[in-house]
Amino acid sequence: MAPTVVILGRPNVGKSTLFNRLAQRRIAIVDDRPGVTRDRKEAPAVIGGRDVVLVDTAGLEEAPPDTVAGRMRASSEAALRAADLVLFVVDARAGLTPADRAFAAWLRRADVPVLVVANKAEGRGGAAAAMEAFELGLGEPIAVSAEHNEGLGALHEAVAEALGEAPPAEEEPEDTDDPERPLRLAIVGRPNAGKSTLLNALLGEKRMITGPEPGLTRDAVAVQWRDSTGGRVRLVDTAGMRKKARIEDRLEQMSVAATLGALKEAEVVVLVVDALLGMDEQDLRIARLAEREGRAVVIAFNKWDAVEDRAAARRRLDDVLASSLAQLKGIAVVPLAALTGRGVDKLMPAVRAAHALWNRRIGTGELNRWFEGVIARHPPPLVDGRRIKLRYATMPKARPPTIAVFGTRAEDLPEDYRRYLVNAFREAFDMPGVPIRLQCRGTRNPYAAEA
Repeated sequence: MAPTVVILGRPNVGKSTLFNRLAQRRIAIVDDRPGVTRDRKEAPAVIGGRDVVLVDTAGLEEAPPDTVAGRMRASSEAALRAADLVLFVVDARAGLTPADRAFAAWLRRADVPVLVVANKAEGRGGAAAAMEAFELGLGEPIAVSAEHNEGLGALHEAVAEALGEAPPAEEEPEDTDDPERPLRLAIVGRPNAGKSTLLNALLGEKRMITGPEPGLTRDAVAVQWRDSTGGRVRLVDTAGMRKKARIEDRLEQMSVAATLGALKEAEVVVLVVDALLGMDEQDLRIARLAEREGRAVVIAFNKWDAVEDRAAARRRLDDVLASSLAQLKGIAVVPLAALTGRGVDKLMPAVRAAHALWNRRIGTGELNRWFEGVIARHPPPLVDGRRIKLRYATMPKARPPTIAVFGTRAEDLPEDYRRYLVNAFREAFDMPGVPIRLQCRGTRNPYAAEA
């Protein structure tokens, strides 16, 4: 296992900027406002020649446990317990604060090696200002400017020295049955639908900050996990997505951009719907977006334990799906209560089933026997008085399942006939709830336009 390096410090000292710089890519949302990071975020990184798991955390603040700041601190304390090395970040430009001193005393009591990183120490006088951090009693501070990429070489050297030499790598067996890639799963939905509570229920730990306040999650937070089948999952919790017209704040715009990025990288999307409110237009927009991106979708119908008339609630959901989400006909719906854990065990089997369909390929022979049958049953219509002659079909790829249809003027097939082919394919090969792509490739006469 790679050692875990945790970045800690009070709000707005530049922890997320340092995290992005050390990870060598923009992962965490960065803004001038304090307290942007709320949940701890992990990424693989190479620091001082060592492979590490780098962890960004929320700003440390003294606050009651039941407040948002108190829950953020509890998350940071959990990160500290798993750390092999702590980078304690202070603001060299602002100087030490009573909070810095209090948290340094706390870290001195912890049984974890600590490096003091004096950030924002750019320019003349920056290194001298950083030396004030000597008085924290945690060793010589390392002066850096994460924003301007200054002093990072000294930090890499200090991390390498603190972690020591890497143990010899274990030899991988030449023959491996399991080149397993993690299933990429994103949890999406409106604010306060219970996305973070669901992630915590799946993991069996309080990994994400949760509470009654909407919009607690601000960034897309990825967690590596093994589900009950033993399969690896890259699970991503995301910020809630409101209607575009309501988004004015720049930070919320960045949160939504991170959510969209997570959705595009996912293989399966779990859309969390509040069963008390039902599926509204914004839920449908998110589902359609996932379908356009070609992702398999499973609906987690959350807060099911609080629904009084369950038959009516399920009937309303089915009606909305049938009338407004026909492109994902047969989508799996899992009623559950993330807060109590009831029904959560049924979610991952539904996700695995959707993923298997999303990956499924149909052989060319079997596909063309089906294709001949559907054309015989319902031949293509005339277009502009001319016949469309469809010859054969192939499946060039899965992820999502894609059918390529070849024939004379196949590209002129009307939309309703294309829907007929997609629906017939879905029904014949039992592919509910999975996006299906249809490509029509014709053979046009290049001289027809001159005639």
